[in-house]
Amino acid sequence: MTVITELFGKPKAIIAMAHLPALPGFPLYDERGGMAAIRDAVARDVAILAASGVDAVLFCNENDRPYSTTAGPEVTSAMAAVVTEAARELTIPFGVDVLWDPQAAIAIAHATGARFVREVFTGVYASELGLWDTDPNGALKFRRAIGASEVKLFFNITAEFAAPLDTRSVGQVAHSAVFSSLADGILVSGSATGVAADPEKVREAKNAVPDVAVLANTGVTAASVGSVLSIADGVIVGSSLKKDGNTWNEVDADRVAEFVEAATASGHWRPGA
Repeated sequence: MTVITELFGKPKAIIAMAHLPALPGFPLYDERGGMAAIRDAVARDVAILAASGVDAVLFCNENDRPYSTTAGPEVTSAMAAVVTEAARELTIPFGVDVLWDPQAAIAIAHATGARFVREVFTGVYASELGLWDTDPNGALKFRRAIGASEVKLFFNITAEFAAPLDTRSVGQVAHSAVFSSLADGILVSGSATGVAADPEKVREAKNAVPDVAVLANTGVTAASVGSVLSIADGVIVGSSLKKDGNTWNEVDADRVAEFVEAATASGHWRPGA
């Protein structure tokens, strides 16, 4: 049994993104609209996703740019408030992703009832954030310390917007993340949000950890979802579900329906439990 079967009762899953507009304190925050505008935007997107047949919603502070490896109290408090309110209308599981702070994500997940988090838990990277280091030991000890052991951890092992200093193959990194850092699931990404993960790297990761769920984390579209699901245990999808395929636009109900129909038609996934 993988984390996908445990969470969703099925072998493969589609997790859809609910991107929060920029939160208070960030350059792109809408001061005039305030928190009410953030809550309304998220509620609208979540209502469409929840009715579509996808298996879960993943809340993320995607527009808190420039990105940081630590989330301050303004992020954790605002995000917890928005997720708590939006989750009241959800009958499917949901997760949390805080860019790029694993402990903040685990804390919000535990406080809001989220079943999983997505983060970069392992590795050292060069990026426009500077030298980006991680601490899987600290993150997992924190999860235990706050009594959040039920929150599942999806490890993004090919971080977007960054170059790993590790020279090992994706398969070796996936195996190590599971063996030494206790990953519940493995995610393989493209170079940036909305950029497709290399299918061969997804396959390599899956071959390295055949008993652990491996998901494609970025760039999956209605045209590619069938072929991706023939390899992966699931997909996390955001940008291609937005109006015009633009990450920063609202969720487009027609694009969501097209994506779900394509996944169903592939025979590799079925909607609902």
